[in-house]
Amino acid sequence: QGRMWAYTVGFTVLPHVGGFLGWFMNRKEIPVWYEKLKKPSWCPSRKIFPVAWTVLYTGMGYASYLIWNDLGGCSGKAVVPLGLYGAQLALNWAWPPFFFGARNLKLALIDILCLDGLAIGTMCSWYRINKVAALLLVPYLGWLAMATCLTIRIWKDNPEQKPGKGE
Repeated sequence: QGRMWAYTVGFTVLPHVGGFLGWFMNRKEIPVWYEKLKKPSWCPSRKIFPVAWTVLYTGMGYASYLIWNDLGGCSGKAVVPLGLYGAQLALNWAWPPFFFGARNLKLALIDILCLDGLAIGTMCSWYRINKVAALLLVPYLGWLAMATCLTIRIWKDNPEQKPGKGE
């Protein structure tokens, strides 16, 4: 019983690790660079992002535990559903360094478009295993849809400087 508690907490906390590291590594770029970007009027306030990601990472982390548990751990049956989850989580964690760290809007856009596909694939693969786990990803997919649209708008409205110009 105590061991299952540790697994539940571990799976639930895992997504927060990369999210926190992404924020920590790029936190100085947000007020300096991000605030100067042209953003659409519907862009959420910076204060919303940590709250949203805390809720989203907790839901997806717990959902991954449900899948892992239902499939009996890291069994052969778990390779695809948890592999998709791991791949989308890696792309999720890669977005802030691309966007804020490298200031590469095009690469961030490519990343989030691939992330969208993997997140949808994850939800579809999970639905057959555990409907609750799949439904826990719905808010995440909704947020990703907004984040994708926001990334597209920022990329289109803030053309990247050509080398040697404007610097």
